[in-house]
Amino acid sequence: MERKRALISVSDKTGLADFAAGLVAYGFEIVSTGGTFEKLRAEGIPAIYVSDVTGFPEILDGRVKTLHPKIHGGILARDTAAHRAQCEREGIALISLVAVNLYPFRETAAQAGVTPAEVIEQIDIGGPALVRAAAKNQERVTVVVNPAGYQEVLTALRDKGEVPLALRRRLAREAFAHTAAYDKAITDYLAKETAAP
Repeated sequence: MERKRALISVSDKTGLADFAAGLVAYGFEIVSTGGTFEKLRAEGIPAIYVSDVTGFPEILDGRVKTLHPKIHGGILARDTAAHRAQCEREGIALISLVAVNLYPFRETAAQAGVTPAEVIEQIDIGGPALVRAAAKNQERVTVVVNPAGYQEVLTALRDKGEVPLALRRRLAREAFAHTAAYDKAITDYLAKETAAP
């Protein structure tokens, strides 16, 4: 039986350990990044560092980590013979669950005394790309952007052995709303900054 793979990369680590442990219990292999990986290791939860999947190190102070075909191919591949064959040929393992929440842009922008450079650094690039890729491929992939959704996913895995399509579709809608609100916050901040005298 094909091992299921989840990619987890979260700035809000609420409920992370329990969720990841639950996924492992239901047969998932976890791929992770940076602080999320370190948190999972500290909790004794097995995880694979993203660089060990891509064969390429995180670069540019962590600005580039997951933007790689071995990650996005694993998320975006359809469940077709042609896509599976292509992934196998390229050494790409399918990813069936993506749990990502984005850099704390709004929280950073709201801090007193924060510089524009510090705020700009909190514009997440890889995170929204992962979220949108998983949400686009909702026919096969589950995307979770809010820790409040972790238990519902685990319950579905326990009761049904999979995340049903109806739930995947609802979570995909939440994911697109999440990235839209995030981009709106960035747009509003930049409008305010450029309007300043």
